[in-house]
Amino acid sequence: MARRKKIYEGKAKILYEGPEPGTIVQHFKDDATAFNAEKKAVIEGKGVLNNRLSEFFMTGLGQIGVPTHFIKRLNMREQLVRSVEIVPLEIIVRNYAAGTMSKRLGIEEGTQLPRPIVEYCYKDDKLGDPLVTEEHIAAFGWASQQDMDDILSLALRVNDFLSGVMLAVGIRLVDFKIEVGRVYDGDFQRLIVADEISPDSCRLWDIETGQKLDKDVFRRDLGSLTDAYTEVAQRLGVMPRNQQGVTKPTLIN
Repeated sequence: MARRKKIYEGKAKILYEGPEPGTIVQHFKDDATAFNAEKKAVIEGKGVLNNRLSEFFMTGLGQIGVPTHFIKRLNMREQLVRSVEIVPLEIIVRNYAAGTMSKRLGIEEGTQLPRPIVEYCYKDDKLGDPLVTEEHIAAFGWASQQDMDDILSLALRVNDFLSGVMLAVGIRLVDFKIEVGRVYDGDFQRLIVADEISPDSCRLWDIETGQKLDKDVFRRDLGSLTDAYTEVAQRLGVMPRNQQGVTKPTLIN
């Protein structure tokens, strides 16, 4: 088998050159990080779960007309995606106060916000992905005003979709983050959802008990991260319910 060309390796994924021009193979690792990679661990099975869950969410978004970079899942850990020019922002949508928002504003965790609040962080690990305003984004040319209008629209559509999907299986979508990429069709540019959507990039709480089913389990030492992600996959029908204690998940095709 020919050796693949690695394009980039991040905290949770490796990107390889795809089989066709304009494509990339996205490989999900088992690595877990928190607090800007100050806390690290390898969680067996995490990459498999995130690959399959991200496929589930990206496919669902595509079915309701939200454009994404997802093309198809290749195997248990990899998916084929469109190559995009990433806008250097993390787009965070918050439905309830939690995490850094609670700390910044002194709002009790779990407080429902009057409406979804969209925040932007500049993507730079060395700086700790600082919170920025639309003024910063415009001044430094990271995105145009039209881009920002499109990003806001995409973020709120993703929020509507994810909130509904999660509510149907008894999970509260507290907040999530996405990344957006530019693709070009001739001279025409459009923005699409990129990177991943998984429990790594969402806060998910059980509606009845408040149990955390996301990466806060790892951040706060609340138990098994694999068990939490497996619970999400099972509720969504991605994994069979009779499978318990998963470390090497068997997933539904």
